Amino acid sequence: MRDRSGIEYLGVSRVQGPLVFVQGVRSVGFREMAEVVAPDGRTRLGRVLAVSEDTAVVEVFEGTAGLSASRSKVRFLGQPFLYALTSEEVLGRVFDGLGRPIDGGSPPMAGEARDVNGLPVNPVARVYPQDFIQTGISAIDGMNALVRGQKLPIFSGSGLPQAQLAAQIVRQARLLQGEERFAIVFAAIGIKHEEAQFFRKDFEESGSLKNVAMFLNLADDPSIERLITPRIALTTAEQLAFVEDMHVLVILTDMTNYCEALREVATSKGEVPSRKGYPGYLYSDLASIYERAGRIATAKGSITQIPILTMPDDDITHPIPDLTGYITEGQIVLDRGLFQKGITPPINVLPSLSRLMSDGIGPGRTREDHQNLASQLYALYANAKRVETLASIIGEEELTAHDRLFLRFSQQFERRFISQDSCENRTVFETLDLGWELAMIFPAKDLSRVRPEQISQYGLKKGPMKNGKTSPISQQE
Repeated sequence: MRDRSGIEYLGVSRVQGPLVFVQGVRSVGFREMAEVVAPDGRTRLGRVLAVSEDTAVVEVFEGTAGLSASRSKVRFLGQPFLYALTSEEVLGRVFDGLGRPIDGGSPPMAGEARDVNGLPVNPVARVYPQDFIQTGISAIDGMNALVRGQKLPIFSGSGLPQAQLAAQIVRQARLLQGEERFAIVFAAIGIKHEEAQFFRKDFEESGSLKNVAMFLNLADDPSIERLITPRIALTTAEQLAFVEDMHVLVILTDMTNYCEALREVATSKGEVPSRKGYPGYLYSDLASIYERAGRIATAKGSITQIPILTMPDDDITHPIPDLTGYITEGQIVLDRGLFQKGITPPINVLPSLSRLMSDGIGPGRTREDHQNLASQLYALYANAKRVETLASIIGEEELTAHDRLFLRFSQQFERRFISQDSCENRTVFETLDLGWELAMIFPAKDLSRVRPEQISQYGLKKGPMKNGKTSPISQQE
């Protein structure tokens, strides 16, 4: 194809990093697709990243190695990046970061071509998220529940098992009622080969791959591809959700690699850096991805997002987790201290938060005691951590018997509630029953956040108290 002016541009003004600069252009638009023809005749896809009066900056998805400033050609296609492999046949398939099949199969039947940049959703058309999604992980389902249409990121640190947690969510996530079609779109951004193999093997062996559309951008792929991979994945999700009427869970890992690629491109363009060298538009760029989750009134389907990111130096105030937290509805935080104690998944429930949890649980969705029990467990665990700090100063032998009860609760809560095997799939009702069993370590006067009738209905059968005494669990260890 030729550009709208019918001109093919021979030679570029310069090649810089993943970018080529073309001068003398006309009628070229922002985010317009381009074909860059190398001296050997091979064609590479690119996208217009910036346009001035007569200069266009093109990001080349497959890298600029081997391009010659004088002998390369550029053709502008007059349209944005369109992705057409968005029929339901994408489920059970594996694609590269640009949406091309890499599983040895033929390309799926093409659906309607869609702009990968998406379109803003009219806020009036949005439906408020209210339906619970079960992940089978107690620290999420019990304390920080995921709601259909929500965007709930996972904040991890280098070396923590976020990959194992992501794979477990893919295997176990389901709608609680199980009446409607459910699919998962999994996009891996800048991950290592062994991690990609782990995901593929895990999904294949568990049988979950048949319900997953998988997009893999590897660490040795051109970094510029990382900017398009999540957008292709979300375009696929939008087709499945809003055309095929499916409920789609999108997992994006690792968004830190995406932001690093964005910083690399901004530096190549010569832009003035902002915090930590990232471009000033990092917030709006992340929002253009995260805000593509939700439910709309004109469709039966929905898109729920779980972005996963690695916090540099475990710093939750770093620009990437900081801005992500402003855009999304909460966060799940993995803790290095818990991981070093052998707790997996090492989810620290205290800094974790699901802002939509209260709207997705309770009678008719999970169980009537869910909200009060979660609040009670949170309060008990927070007090237990304060007692642990006190014990580290004055010694455990100086604590009162009541304080030592908090220490026992903390150990039981971490090793029985938070920690669970990667193949253990707990229903939300099993999670709530386990929570009651642990809460009943304490006498009723300490359980101020649950109602007495809830203690009678759900608590006493888990840890009977007689004459104000604690349950037998408190005597363990």
